[in-house]
Amino acid sequence: MSISSSLNAGVAGLAANATRLATISDNIANSGTFGYKRMISDFEGMVINQARGAGVYSAGGVRASTARLIDQRGTLVATSNPTDLAISGRGMLPVIPSVSMNSQFGDKPMMMTTTGSFRTDASGVLRTDSGLVLLGWPANADGTIPLMPRDTMGGLQPVMINANQTAGDPTTRMSLGINLPATGTEAGAPTDPLTSKIEYFGNLGTSQSLNVSFVPDTSHASGMSNTWTMQIRDSATEDDPATPNDESVIKTLTLVFANDQTRGGTLAQVLEGGGAAHPDYDPVTGSLEVLVGRTSSYPGDPMRITIGKLGDPNGLTQLGDNFAPTNISKDGSPVGNLTAVEVDENGYIRATYDTGFIRTIYQIPLVDVPNPNGLTSLNNQTYQVSPESGSFFLWDAGDGPTGAVVGYAREGSTTDVAAELTDLIQTQRAYSSNAKVIQTVDEMLQETTNIKR
Repeated sequence: MSISSSLNAGVAGLAANATRLATISDNIANSGTFGYKRMISDFEGMVINQARGAGVYSAGGVRASTARLIDQRGTLVATSNPTDLAISGRGMLPVIPSVSMNSQFGDKPMMMTTTGSFRTDASGVLRTDSGLVLLGWPANADGTIPLMPRDTMGGLQPVMINANQTAGDPTTRMSLGINLPATGTEAGAPTDPLTSKIEYFGNLGTSQSLNVSFVPDTSHASGMSNTWTMQIRDSATEDDPATPNDESVIKTLTLVFANDQTRGGTLAQVLEGGGAAHPDYDPVTGSLEVLVGRTSSYPGDPMRITIGKLGDPNGLTQLGDNFAPTNISKDGSPVGNLTAVEVDENGYIRATYDTGFIRTIYQIPLVDVPNPNGLTSLNNQTYQVSPESGSFFLWDAGDGPTGAVVGYAREGSTTDVAAELTDLIQTQRAYSSNAKVIQTVDEMLQETTNIKR
């Protein structure tokens, strides 16, 4: 009966608008919630009778469907906490509930969020107040990130930062800019060595030194030979018992400087004792590799020392009559205490120590799925993969479709309060209109009942 179908349509309209009212109220309630993705309600008409010209029509009513717009991005809000994280663009942060930390979470569904205020707890684990633990790939001792699987959670670990952490940064590179006196190679001049002592830092953060000495060649009959013998001694290298006069010499070079008009005073040749080109010297980079810290039980660690390319005025030079270090630089630092932790745009967590040393300790990958709006929504603005979202993949921030990680920031709610209030007025009117339909049907049924009287 058409009157009865009208009543059912009115009831369906009340239910659909009540659903829409629920999504609006949820959006307004979360207008200040960081990372909240607003809900929308769509209405779909239902057709019961499709026969044309039948003369009778039955109202099908309306059906409401809801969806969360997860791919919609809120504005970024600046904060003062370096581990407040948000994503500028596509991608999400991998997280787990704190209750899952003590269990194997590699086989559990991937959980993710678009933003979070992460701080260390009593154990040093980065987590939010709601119990979400940030996941990342731990770095090697040298700060590099090992090769990790991209389609499983197997390589991810809770990010843990020890506030009392100390670290040393061994010296691996050194650049020598030293000027030798051209007059020192005159025939018959004194052959006293010219020495420069340069500090470096060992693997254990201890201070060591390289003693670099230059002995001029004055054995010729006249003029200047422009030739020096360079020896590098290491204070951390033990004397070789088989060579009583070794004196910890780790490298010996013969340096020949140019004396022509265009390249005068720059390196012309780097030779070994026999007069051939020194095999350890690389003319392309102007550097050579030495082993420092050698002991009877340890082979030593490589250090690359740059003395300058051939013809390069920025390395070792021979000009004038003064011996002077002009530019000596090196990496490395002594043992330092952790002072700050920050996250860069590529998702690398970098620890800064009071000696100025900066080390990469974790990398935070970004999670992406083919259909973000198909993710399953959970509490605390977290999501899980579902058949509708597709499988996840872990990207380096900035690679593929993903954006950049932003520290000192949170993502705001995507709720537009003005638009929600406008929808609220429309929903109220629609609800009242459907209630009016039910009232009218009731009055018509009452009139039908009164016919019998």
